Amino acid sequence: MPIYAYACSSCGLQQDVMQKMSDAPLTTCPECGKETLAKQLTAAGFQLKGSGYYATDFKNGSKPKAEPACASACAHASSCAAASEAA
Repeated sequence: MPIYAYACSSCGLQQDVMQKMSDAPLTTCPECGKETLAKQLTAAGFQLKGSGYYATDFKNGSKPKAEPACASACAHASSCAAASEAA
């Protein structure tokens, strides 16, 4: 079950509540009893670490350069820009 952060705009109470995703959001503050409790936006509580998909594919942020399709066997090699760059 996820943990949601709530804050009351009347008394300033801040609390974390473990709820099902299907549960209705809380609105009544347990401290002051007013209907001013609101769900807060918080950062995700996990990091992708290790030698998995993230570490091997996106860690450096660059892709390897692919060889142009016609660089090796191009019929018009003299006018092909890809062939002249490969040479």
